[in-house]
Order: sequence, then structure tokens, then C-alpha cells
Amino acid sequence: MTLSWRFLTLARNAPLLTPEEERDLVRRASAGDGPATERLMASHFRFVLKLAKRYRGAGISLADLVQEGMVGLSHAARKFDPDGHDNRFATYAMWWIRAAMQDHVVRSWSLVRLGTTNAQKALFLAVRKRLAGGAETLSDEWAAFLAARFATPLAEVKALAARVTGRDLALDVAEFHGGGQWLERLPDPAPTPEEVAVANAETRARSRLVATALAALDPRERLIIVRRHLSELKPSLECLAGEMRLSKERVRVLEKKALAKLRAMLQPQMTS
Repeated sequence: MTLSWRFLTLARNAPLLTPEEERDLVRRASAGDGPATERLMASHFRFVLKLAKRYRGAGISLADLVQEGMVGLSHAARKFDPDGHDNRFATYAMWWIRAAMQDHVVRSWSLVRLGTTNAQKALFLAVRKRLAGGAETLSDEWAAFLAARFATPLAEVKALAARVTGRDLALDVAEFHGGGQWLERLPDPAPTPEEVAVANAETRARSRLVATALAALDPRERLIIVRRHLSELKPSLECLAGEMRLSKERVRVLEKKALAKLRAMLQPQMTS
């Protein structure tokens, strides 16, 4: 969601809500009351801002974190049941706000998905916080501690730490050693000239074999095969029978006979 100047002004001047006012606004907001939704969001803007400041060390702008937090807040407003929760709305919304911010931090860190579950995202943030001081690797003691804390295999923690210490690199930048680009090291998926030449030769050979086999059929069999199997518009047996002035069953028998002849002529050539 985009935060307008009007909303920011409203949020700056929004007074704290009493529990009764809060629950009334949630009920009205869930019913589609726009002003109630705006007032509820504005009154909790400072709470979102406070949570966002905890993630500033992740290298994400505060404005982006606040915007993601407001998205989480809006989800919480839709999910919160004022009659089914004894806690304040902010207590309930905190989970949604933090989850939205954490997901944004993880997504922004790498194009490669680093975590999908909330536990994996929390592990990433814990590793990132530990390495924020400039350390290049995670010590064995800390890796073991985080593995136990998040119930994750030690090897996965160390692999994640290796990913955290290295950011994504563009493929069109120069290599660290040598004058080329990383892009030049990627294999070309296109076939080589030799492979193209071989494929073209095989296609021509198959075309000659099919043409020779068709020439060995009698005219009616050849017409049926060409119309029924080698044409873009495949006529039905009934339609072709009307054109050839034959019965539908006779055309079916001729087609079956012609296919058997072609199979007998072509199969030995194709497998040799």
C-alpha cells in the first residue's frame, strides 16, 4: 500500500485508542467502513514505525519496511476478531507486521529464495544479525547454537551463513580474475553448427524415405495417407469416403492396409 501525505498527517496527529474504540473500529473496518479502516491504520502507524526500526540493520530503507509493515497491519485488521480475542489489536497485529517485514528483508536480500517458512526466515535474520559486525563466517559455536535453537541441521545453518555473506552478482560484470564476464561462462543452450547440420541431414534422409515409401503405395492408399496423416486439415473417414465414392468401412480398411505397408518399409530403415 502507498502511504499518502494525507494519511501520514492523520497518523501523526492520531490519538491513542481506548480498547473500546479500537474494537469498534475493527468491527466497522471489517464491514467495509473506509474512514474506520483509515483511522485504525493511522492510530497504529507509530507502532509499525517502532517495529520497522528494529530491521534497519538489514540494509532495507525504513520507508520500505514501514510500507511492508502497513501491509501486515491491514491483513491483521481483516483477520482480527474483536469478540474472540482478549488481547489488544496491536498485540495481535504485531505478528502480522513482523512477518511482512521479515519476508521483505529475505526477498530483498537475494533473488534466490532463502527461506519459505517463518522459522527459516527467522533463522536467516538471526544469522544476518550475528554477521552484521563484518565477520566473514559464522563460528562453529554460534552455528551449533542456532541449529539447536531453530531445530535445523547444522549443515543447513552453515550453508545459509555462506549465502548471507555473499550477495547476488550480476552476470554482466567483470570477473574478479580475468577480463571476461561471468555471463560468458554460461553454456549456450542453442545447438552447435555441427548439431544443426546433423539434424538437417537426418530430416532430409527421413523425408526421402517417406517419399519412397509413399510412391510404393497404390494411388488410393497414397491419397488416404496424405489426406489423413500428412495434411493440416485431417478429414474424417466419412468425409473422405464421400470424396472417393467409397464406403466408410472401405476407406478404413485401405488406411489400415497402407499404414501396415509403410510400417513394414520404413521400420527397418529407421532402425538401421
